[in-house]
Amino acid sequence: MTAPVRATAPTDAVRSSEELIRAEGPVLAHNYHPLPVVVAHAEGTWVEDVEGRRYLDMLAGYSALNFGHRNPVLIEAAHRQLDRLTLTSRAFHNDQLAGFAESLAALTGLDMVLPMNTGAEAVESAVKVARKWAYEVKGVEPDRATIVVAADNFHGRTTTIVSFSTDETARSGFGPFTPGFRVVPYNDLAALEAAIDETTAAVLIEPIQGEAGVIIPDDGYLAGVRELTRRAGCLFVADEIQSGLGRTGTTLAVEHEAVVPDLLLLGKALGGGIVPVSAVVGRRDVLSVLRPGEHGSTFGGNPLAAAVGSAVVGLLETGEYQRRAAELGVVLRDGLTALVGRGVEGFRSRGLWAGVDIDPSIGTGREISQGLMDEGILVKDTHGSTIRLAPPLTITAEELRSALGSLEKVLTQGV
Repeated sequence: MTAPVRATAPTDAVRSSEELIRAEGPVLAHNYHPLPVVVAHAEGTWVEDVEGRRYLDMLAGYSALNFGHRNPVLIEAAHRQLDRLTLTSRAFHNDQLAGFAESLAALTGLDMVLPMNTGAEAVESAVKVARKWAYEVKGVEPDRATIVVAADNFHGRTTTIVSFSTDETARSGFGPFTPGFRVVPYNDLAALEAAIDETTAAVLIEPIQGEAGVIIPDDGYLAGVRELTRRAGCLFVADEIQSGLGRTGTTLAVEHEAVVPDLLLLGKALGGGIVPVSAVVGRRDVLSVLRPGEHGSTFGGNPLAAAVGSAVVGLLETGEYQRRAAELGVVLRDGLTALVGRGVEGFRSRGLWAGVDIDPSIGTGREISQGLMDEGILVKDTHGSTIRLAPPLTITAEELRSALGSLEKVLTQGV
């Protein structure tokens, strides 16, 4: 009997990691600088490269893999839907979308869902909705609506989004930029209040700034943003694309201050690491400003995405993943605390999410990440000597302590 053949191109089946990395150079745009590891298989918290070397994933696709690689519940939901229906476009209804929207609205405590695909699409959609609401409901003069954002934000890389980024790497060479945004320091309520006026449609912030290095605002900041926007009659838009869906020990990061935004942006983990799924979830009176033809997406709300998204919501409804993030977050925090002054200058953590500032005399964030890769641990650097830790919420305490031990080893030995 002939042995089954893996369904990959013959050339890929024999090429090494080094050969595959070299082959990308001439044919892929160079908009990423990944670590030199070529992942071929994954399960749970572990990935395996083409040579069979195993690595503990401590990044989880920037929270897209909150529930681990190939979570069996989510894989089953995807397989089941693949056998039935994958795409209709929104020209027709499909039998998965209503249930997805109902369950997501109930999970977040909001009213309506605008399904999209990527996080950046969710942000762009929220910008459009906020402006439309400002003109039709608040009464802002046409084309004068403004949106207040925070410095060091990361909301995506579309032309409009980089227009209000303060990261010159994201901005330089991509102008002219979209007007209508005011940038204030993060975690500064006085500056925020000064920037809001009668033209303000919304305040758009990350409850925790991920790309900036897991920057956690002072207690009371989110509640202050909610109160300022309420008094000013503008919208509070919370971008929880990275911080949401269990990562910080609660379903949403805003729950740490019992805050309910007017619009909530979700993505990454909403697709379970299987398909891109994002959503704007919000108040009925806000999302109802959209009418047929004014906004849309061919793939937004497709039946495959809706089926996977519903399964993701089902996992979160149990509360198991939120509890794991909270409990294991203590292990992560305690382990990092023990490394302060021993190669770690400081860190910020909430749940299973941490930004770790490495002593620059030991190495850059990139160098530390490569050192950890050599130890079988995958992380990602940001902003010089900071690394981010965001393992799948399925990680065990033993795996987490092992990763922290590897970090200690790399810091002790240097790079």
